[in-house]
Amino acid sequence: MVTEIEPHTGRFEGPDGRWRHLFAVRVYYEDTDLSGIVYHANYLRWFERARSDMLRLLGIDQRAAQESGEGVYAVAGLNIRYAAPARLDDAVRIESHALDLGAASVTLRQKAFRHDVLLAEADVRVGFVSPEGRPRRQPAAWRDAFAPLLAPEGTA
Repeated sequence: MVTEIEPHTGRFEGPDGRWRHLFAVRVYYEDTDLSGIVYHANYLRWFERARSDMLRLLGIDQRAAQESGEGVYAVAGLNIRYAAPARLDDAVRIESHALDLGAASVTLRQKAFRHDVLLAEADVRVGFVSPEGRPRRQPAAWRDAFAPLLAPEGTA
C-alpha cells in the first residue's frame, strides 16, 4: 500500500503589522545554468508557484472560476530585479504581500531570499479577465481575501 503525501504548501505570517505569504523552494540541478547559478526565468516560476499557493490558502478557487466562465487572473505587468545568485541545493524562501488592490487587479511584491540575503524581487500586477481575455471586476470575496495582505502605508 502506498501512502499518499501532500504537495508542499506555504503559510501566512504577520509579525510586522501586515500578513505575508511564505513559500519555500529548493534549488535543483535543473534550475541552474552552465555557470551553476539559478537561471533567471526560474525565479518567475517560483514566484508563480508562491502566488498560486497563496491564492489557494486565501480560499480563491481559480479553477472553479475558470470552469464556471467567471474568469481568471492573468499577469498584466511584471518588474523584476536580481540582487544575488542562488545556487544548487539552496533553500529559497519566497515572501509575497499585496501592494495595491484595484477593482480588476492586484499588485503583489514578491521577494526571494536565501536566509536573509535578498536574491530577487518582483512587483507583479495580475488582472482578473473574462474567458474572452477582457478585464473584469474581480469577485468581491477575492478582494476581501486580499485585504489583510496589503502593506501598510510606507512599509512596502
